[in-house]
Amino acid sequence: MIRVLVAEDTGILRDTLVAVFDLQPDLEVVAQVAKGDAIVPEARRHRPDVAIVDIDLPVVDGLTATAQLRAEVPCCRVLILTAFARPGHLRTALAAGATGFLGKDTPAAELMAAVRRVAAGEQVVDHDLAVAALQSRDNPLTAREVDVLRSFAAGGSPPDIARELHLTVGTVRNYLAAAMVKLDARNRVDAVRIATEQGWM
Repeated sequence: MIRVLVAEDTGILRDTLVAVFDLQPDLEVVAQVAKGDAIVPEARRHRPDVAIVDIDLPVVDGLTATAQLRAEVPCCRVLILTAFARPGHLRTALAAGATGFLGKDTPAAELMAAVRRVAAGEQVVDHDLAVAALQSRDNPLTAREVDVLRSFAAGGSPPDIARELHLTVGTVRNYLAAAMVKLDARNRVDAVRIATEQGWM
């Protein structure tokens, strides 16, 4: 029996996934969570073989939770199931230790087969996304530029961001300007759009 943890914040989708898993004779959902910070504690408690993790989770995002899970419960493999199927997210997920990456539009039968393959130690990645990742450019932004852009995307003004990240206002503006240049963006909002679409933030 393959033991599964489902991490998905949308209740109806989480319930649907659990119901589909319950129909499989060899798959058992042993835990389900709606927040990223609940993944590791539940994995410690239930020792799943595979965790199905959404990227866009509250409190702790799915990619950060994946890295934490692989470090603290290494016996649990991770399959990312997301609406944000972008090349940058794929690269980040694989770097975090995920062994599977599929879009939420994946048919149920394919998802069940993917869970079995991941549990068996195989790597399962959406083919089209893998090709796109190979063809896409590397993230040109520094970690600090990503932090500043993320705070700006959340509605922070340069003074707000400066306080939040313990920087000067001038340094925040410099990071925003550098990000715009590197991304060939028209303005800050366009820089956020480009970085988000590429999965760099």
